[in-house]
Amino acid sequence: MRRPENLRPAAAPFLGFARLLRRHAFPIAPEQTTSFMRAVTLLGPRSMNDIREAALATLAPSPDRRGEFEAHFRSYFYGDAKPLIEGEEDDETRVKDDRGARQEERQTVRQEKGGELSSALEQLSNRDFQRDADGLSPFRRKLVSALPARRSFRTTRTRSRGTLDLRRSLSEIVSADGDIPVPQLRRRQAVPRKLLLLIDISGSMKLHTADYLKLAHAAVQGADRAEVFTFGTRLTRITSALRIRDRGQALARAAALVDDWDGGTRMGPTLLAFLSVPRFSAFARGACVVVLSDGLERGSHAELEIAMRRFSARAFRLSLATPLAGDSRFRPATAALRAILPVLDDLVDGSSLGSLTDFILSLARPAPAAKTVWKRVS
Repeated sequence: MRRPENLRPAAAPFLGFARLLRRHAFPIAPEQTTSFMRAVTLLGPRSMNDIREAALATLAPSPDRRGEFEAHFRSYFYGDAKPLIEGEEDDETRVKDDRGARQEERQTVRQEKGGELSSALEQLSNRDFQRDADGLSPFRRKLVSALPARRSFRTTRTRSRGTLDLRRSLSEIVSADGDIPVPQLRRRQAVPRKLLLLIDISGSMKLHTADYLKLAHAAVQGADRAEVFTFGTRLTRITSALRIRDRGQALARAAALVDDWDGGTRMGPTLLAFLSVPRFSAFARGACVVVLSDGLERGSHAELEIAMRRFSARAFRLSLATPLAGDSRFRPATAALRAILPVLDDLVDGSSLGSLTDFILSLARPAPAAKTVWKRVS
């Protein structure tokens, strides 16, 4: 739409805003632009909020693009820095490691379009955690013995049920001047497998995040090889913060490390970012991987499916604990859940600390038959 010759200079910014929205694929008709400028004229306007309300009423952005519309409005009229907008190909998933100087690594990840129940619009915020009695002490004490064990390449001496330790046996013969002593035996040690917790801290998980962080602190305190990451619009490693023995201090430290509390969700891109960092990817190899999330991925689930398949190939056991499973009517009906269900070893109830601790303490047992039930009913 060309600028009319008799357009007043004061009206030019409003015409420019409509053009900006059209350049970002908003369906703005010429009649809507005219109605927008007329609405601004009728309102005065007395404040910037009047202009915003006029734009919402006349330009009518769709609900799933409301956040993007607000970002454009602030960028255009308030002069804010270029906002993070859904659908741009140069969006980045930031990876924050709590090791050393807490460096941030960046990996460019393609964003999916659409989504109704979740959003990829980044929202940075902090969170405070309060202490309360939740009965996690027994869980912390039992965790090491409850985790699945693997055979280590290191060996230890044994009196029976071992293989001949030839080196030590020959050493005993030499020290005994050629006499044949009791043969020395050895066996491979059994060590607990690693436990990797990936915690969704997006807005849709807000009611459960505090409990999940308390559970993570107990896991890190109870198992030497436990690792904890949070993901929303960014990926953050918080293991070192949770190694602080006092839970209040540990969770306060973790809250300071994480920048994207209760924001949007980029589940697929953030999990792929985890796997793209070799040191992080090594944490998943041979580990019990538990993803604490509702599994509500925005847009296409292709990246989430790829990430979960790669986790399944690396992990000893891959589990998804979702609070949605706390409802007896729950079925994995979304496209994302149906896509990743074949690669999951467990899909379990994550709605309470009790159900989560019981499940983690049962990881040494074979995967329950409920997985087959989920596949059949879905």
